[in-house]
Amino acid sequence: MIHGRRSKNQLSRVWFCILILGSFLASTIVLPAIAQEWRSAQILNSTYSPENSFNQGMKRYREGTVAGFRDAIQQWEEALRLWREANNSLQESITRNFLCSVYSNLGEYPKAINCYNQLLILTQTLEDQQTQATTLVSLAKIYAQLGEYQKALDTLNQTFPLWQTLNFKTGELAALNEMAIVYFNLGEFQQALNYYNQALAVVKPLGNPANVAAILNNIGQVKSELGQFEQALDHYKQALSLGEEVIQKFGDQTAIQVQRGKGATLNNIGFVYANLNQFDLALTTYNQALTLWQKIGDRTGEASTLNNIGFVYFQQGKLEQSLEFYNKALQIRQEVGDRPKEALSRYRVATVKRKQENFEEAIAQIETALTIIEDLRTQIANQDLRSAFLASKQDYYQFYIDLLMQLNQQQPKQGWDGKALQISERAKARSLLDILAEAQGEITSGIDPQLLEQKQTLKQKLSALEEQRIKLLSQSHTIIQKQEINQEIETLLQQYNQVLDKIRENNPHYAALTQPQPLNLSEIQKLLDNDTILLEYSLGKDRSYLWVVSPNSIQSHELPGEEAIKTSVKTFRENLILPSKRIRRSLYEETGKALTKIVFPFIPNLENKRLLIVADGALQYVPFAALPLSENNSEEDSIPLISNHELVTLPSASVLGILRQETQTRKPAEKLLAILADPVFSSTDERLKAVVSRAIKSLPPDLERSARESGVLFDRLPFTQEEAKQILALFPEQESLQEIGFNANRETATNPQLSQYRFIHFATHGLLNSENPQLSGLVFSLVDQSGQSQNGFLRLYDIFNLKLPVELVVLSACETGLGQEIKGEGLVGLTRGFMYAGASRVMVSLWKVDDQATSQLMVKFYQKMLEQRLSPVAALRQAQIEMQQNETSEWIPPYYWSGFTLQGEWQGILN
Repeated sequence: MIHGRRSKNQLSRVWFCILILGSFLASTIVLPAIAQEWRSAQILNSTYSPENSFNQGMKRYREGTVAGFRDAIQQWEEALRLWREANNSLQESITRNFLCSVYSNLGEYPKAINCYNQLLILTQTLEDQQTQATTLVSLAKIYAQLGEYQKALDTLNQTFPLWQTLNFKTGELAALNEMAIVYFNLGEFQQALNYYNQALAVVKPLGNPANVAAILNNIGQVKSELGQFEQALDHYKQALSLGEEVIQKFGDQTAIQVQRGKGATLNNIGFVYANLNQFDLALTTYNQALTLWQKIGDRTGEASTLNNIGFVYFQQGKLEQSLEFYNKALQIRQEVGDRPKEALSRYRVATVKRKQENFEEAIAQIETALTIIEDLRTQIANQDLRSAFLASKQDYYQFYIDLLMQLNQQQPKQGWDGKALQISERAKARSLLDILAEAQGEITSGIDPQLLEQKQTLKQKLSALEEQRIKLLSQSHTIIQKQEINQEIETLLQQYNQVLDKIRENNPHYAALTQPQPLNLSEIQKLLDNDTILLEYSLGKDRSYLWVVSPNSIQSHELPGEEAIKTSVKTFRENLILPSKRIRRSLYEETGKALTKIVFPFIPNLENKRLLIVADGALQYVPFAALPLSENNSEEDSIPLISNHELVTLPSASVLGILRQETQTRKPAEKLLAILADPVFSSTDERLKAVVSRAIKSLPPDLERSARESGVLFDRLPFTQEEAKQILALFPEQESLQEIGFNANRETATNPQLSQYRFIHFATHGLLNSENPQLSGLVFSLVDQSGQSQNGFLRLYDIFNLKLPVELVVLSACETGLGQEIKGEGLVGLTRGFMYAGASRVMVSLWKVDDQATSQLMVKFYQKMLEQRLSPVAALRQAQIEMQQNETSEWIPPYYWSGFTLQGEWQGILN
């Protein structure tokens, strides 16, 4: 028998190494110290029936064969029954741990989950935190395998406090490794690398070559996905070498335990060879892996290699052989319940069926694949992870669109182009669609008050930490201090997001609130009026597409691949924006005409309609207002697109549907305009009293530069005050709110009273953080009237907490229309924050705008809206035309007026 807590803890380490880490990590069992613990942990009294059953099961288990695993299950189930009769919870826990592991290894996931949940109850009875933590990691691995990524992350996060309490580095290593795997599967490759690097830092001091090999193998996978094949191959070869060292050192029995890891690495090496078009090498390596998988009964690994072999044959044009291997992989994945990989196999089968011109079966397979993907997506509470997950599956959508458009060419007027448009909508801005639906419901209704209190506490901590950061960067500081406080903010932000995820998960109505369906063609057409045409783009690797939709028709056009479009957009923007080029009309007109021919192959059909533009990829950075059109069919004369068309941009047509749904029953606010302008950014601002200014020393040049780069110091925008005064003069005094200078502060910007106004105008600096959009925002007064620094940053996560059911938010600032570009999701930035807060439409900029020119444009915009009673989109058009046609003005080049665009609802005239 095993006696005492020491024996139990020793066993936990053994179980952990065998059952939790898997592959190479499982080989920890053969290290001398662990091997000794293994011997001491054997159940010695073989004459007692449950012990005999356990030992017989262990004997069969160590054979490492499927038949051995099946026999071990029978023996251990018998042992479990007898341990329960004897009320021996410790021995039951030991036996159940092995049993759960075998179920998992055989891909019998429902049985494994049930087994591990029973084991969790036992660990609580035994107060065995170590086995509890290892069990949670095992469960997380299974959840990830089943595509339940949010549940996997939540489960893993429960383990970290336990590992810290136990000071058990090997356990922490397992959790870090699994976190990385989940993020890898979500397409968050940088996050995955971060966790793998943390794991590598933990494992190296442990002196365990098998564990190091496992992490190197996994890092190689990330490098491979990033297209860094030589680096990936180097990592894989290091992993194989370390694994062989373990096998040579500890013998054949140990080799059985590391076959899974070796198989994974061989499979990964084959993938690299296939991508380097070394097909013979790839097939040889894959077959080596396949032999290992089948020997140890690892069906998940077997399916992966079968799928990869199928892909090699597909690349070689051997379609029948390719289909054979794809179908074998699909069958296994269906049987084990591996839904993410089932979707992949169906996608692969669809590619073969398309080549074989079996279009009906190709559509059936890809449709099923997307149904699985979209179902898995809804199970992820975190919106950023939802976006990343769908971004990693955009190839599926592009394939489907391309297939449908191919059918549209072969069978015109059969509705294939409308179906392709619907798939484009399914691929676009889905997380934005979710959060806008969420904004219309009360996701905090019925939620544990403790969670809501956590949310509020973290918000306060973030605000306080932001103030500390400002103070730090306003005085002498080291790079390390700056990095440390930035890391603290990042950590708090992650905690804040985790609380939001829990709030979403715990709301019983959340699924109904946040699973709006993208619109189909007829539903989109109902949103349009007779004066509006939708232009929706979808950029693909080889071909791109454009759909031109009116209330009663649809046309489609094939465009060049995304790289050609991206190059054209880049050249046009450079010639439009760079100071050395933007004054030379011939440069931006020439490149603009080239881009126009690509994106508008149908100009004569547009008449003077309002254009609702749903851009994609690089086209999201295009100032469509400035695109030159040939006038009177002349190649020499041209006018900007804005001359003939009102322009509105949207992330997707479905977003318009949900915006309109929200605003239809909303009563207009009682007052008209709230404006915040010309904040005080610096203690040297002339508006501070001279005595205060003298008391505050200026920063040394190097520190000032550092602070400026860190987003702490900003130049005053002198023309925004005049802009505000001229705009306010257009409104009745009792209908407007003006907060200028010191009063243009964060407190005012977050004051609920702003919801009383129909229009909100922010004239200040914008912050763009393309890596972490939640840290993008607006900058308000950083100094109070006494010269003391204060938090003036309104970050995106703050904006999401505002309540602004307003008709229009104007962001008269730099780059407010930009953000992090996520494939499929679009630009994640301030616009979605204000739409979530309730704004029907948002005016934003696409680049660093000129202060004085912007001031003039904004005044003209409000004049048109107030004096001529124009809708916001019509008013913006007229203001831009006026700027462009004023021959006595220096603001004629499009750089000065075309950077602003209106996003959201276009309907509505000021009453």
